[in-house]
Amino acid sequence: GGEVFLIRQVAKLKVEVIGHNIETVPNLYPIIRPQADYYRSLQVLKELASVSSGIVKSSVMVGLGEEEKELIELFRDLRKVGVSALCIGQYLSPEKGSYPVQRYYNDEEFNRLGDIARDIGFEFVWSGPLVRSSFVGEELYGL
Repeated sequence: GGEVFLIRQVAKLKVEVIGHNIETVPNLYPIIRPQADYYRSLQVLKELASVSSGIVKSSVMVGLGEEEKELIELFRDLRKVGVSALCIGQYLSPEKGSYPVQRYYNDEEFNRLGDIARDIGFEFVWSGPLVRSSFVGEELYGL
C-alpha cells in the first residue's frame, strides 16, 4: 500500500544510517506503545533493509519490566529483518506521571546484553545506561 511506497522512497535516499526504533518487547507494547504495533515496526525495518544501501538501526529501552529471554527474541527478530545496528539503553521516566522505571540495569548487565546482540549477528552495538539512538550517527561516522 501507500505506507510501503513511502517507506521505500525514504529508504532509497542515499543515507548512511536509517532507522526505526522498536523500543520494547512485544509483551509490553499495549502498555508502553499502545498507538504502535511491534510487528508493523518489524515490517518497517524489513522494508528499510530491503531497499536502503545504508546501515539499518533500531533501538530498545530496558527497565520497563521485560525479561532477558524477551530481549533475546527481540534481538533475533531485528536481525531476521535485516537490522545491523542496535542501541540498548536504560528507560528513564520522561516526566512525572509517566510509566515508572521497573528496574535499573547495571553496567555488567548492559555489557552482557551487548555481547548477546553481537553473538546474534549485529555489526554495530551500543549498550549502556546512557545510550540513546541519536548518538549513533555521530559515533558511526566520527562526526
